[in-house]
Amino acid sequence: MDLVDTKVKSRAARLAEVAADNPDAYVASAYDDDLVIEGNSTLGTELAASAQAWNSIVVPVGGGGLISGIAQGLRRAADATEIFGAEPALGNDAARSLHSGELVKNTSEPATIADGARTLSLGQRNWEIIRREVSDILEISEEAIADSLRLLFRYANLKVEPTGALSIAALIQYRERFIGQKVCCVVSGGNVDPSRYAQLLTQGETD
Repeated sequence: MDLVDTKVKSRAARLAEVAADNPDAYVASAYDDDLVIEGNSTLGTELAASAQAWNSIVVPVGGGGLISGIAQGLRRAADATEIFGAEPALGNDAARSLHSGELVKNTSEPATIADGARTLSLGQRNWEIIRREVSDILEISEEAIADSLRLLFRYANLKVEPTGALSIAALIQYRERFIGQKVCCVVSGGNVDPSRYAQLLTQGETD
């Protein structure tokens, strides 16, 4: 395990150092990698084959590996369901990129509770897919992320990391946009520090 203080050095910078020390290693981006995108595309393939008439599919967004893969799988299956991304408002580089038509980067890692979305920008491979296939990226408040994490625990018995709760948070925060629709929310990841998770659950009891 290599713990990184992101206030001092970004995870990308530390990874570059580790890669330099291990020149024979294959360094795979968690999102900007053809194999990662292709692996995630299997979920899009499964959704297309589910025989569900979704109006929209909402997917958490960090670096864009999951949403770009899902988009690839759906479109390869000739499924034109509208795709929305959900990312923290504190790190809204994907939303700014899609709205401006060019890849935008954060100047530092966003200080969001959704640590899986603390990326500086979308990956280049991901961006090329997202700009073609994603209808919009919805910016989610920290409060909505935490509320959705608690909702999933209490009513669905799911332990979900904050990033994984982004899609449910989008459905709640932008409910008017999805009224009358059949929406698929992709809920991904349970990799959350136990003490932090307990804190978020307890916070909901005292607010």
